Amino acid sequence: MSQLLLVAVLFAVFYWISKSYSRYEKSEYSPKQFRSFVLNKEALANSELGLFVALVAKVAKADGRVDELEAELVGNMFTDISTLFPDPEATKQLLKEIFSIEKEISTNVDTVALALNTLIKNDPHKRIQMMQFMVNLAYIDGTLSKSEEAMLHRIGWYLQFSDDEFTEMLHQFDSMHQKSVKESSIDQAYMLLGITQEASVDEIKKAYRALVKQYHPDIIKAQGANEEYIQLSTAKVQEINGAYEMIKKSRGM
Repeated sequence: MSQLLLVAVLFAVFYWISKSYSRYEKSEYSPKQFRSFVLNKEALANSELGLFVALVAKVAKADGRVDELEAELVGNMFTDISTLFPDPEATKQLLKEIFSIEKEISTNVDTVALALNTLIKNDPHKRIQMMQFMVNLAYIDGTLSKSEEAMLHRIGWYLQFSDDEFTEMLHQFDSMHQKSVKESSIDQAYMLLGITQEASVDEIKKAYRALVKQYHPDIIKAQGANEEYIQLSTAKVQEINGAYEMIKKSRGM
């Protein structure tokens, strides 16, 4: 009976987030803005979205490697950004190239962050959404390393976040992480992903990726969302990540 109740609660939460996601799908970015964009690597790299991708790459590699959960989130980001441009596939390929190059460079963080701030400094909503995305990326594997925190703090300073604002943002994400399913049972982890313990490894990965893609408040679609929606969606994705990590450990994946 308790398991049925849990399933009902999770379904209700997912349904609410799905409806909220549609309601707040309005974005400050739209395909109209990029109709005349001359797509090439240099132009894209110097645009605000290209600079954002460069900073995301540095956060993802801050602890020395880009893990599976980070790669999944970044891949979704590439898809979301590329749909804004007339040639999504070519755009996605260029974004991947920018990411691959920038994740290996640690000497230009200040330059890239300052360039991005120059373009978005008059739009506080964009600054907050981009920073929240990077903080969530750092937390997605369940831990925040000292190197990741240092990288985020450095970027945050150039994006004009005060120490208090930055600390509060970290606290919010840390609180959501503490409430994740990691502290629940393995049965609940499987139920949260919508699979049984008999599921194959491929089925587990497929279920995880589908849920992350469905519920993550990505940087593009979250532009018009309110804070409550963003926090609820982010908390739910952290629960999904926690469930996936628990299952991976139990399976030795």
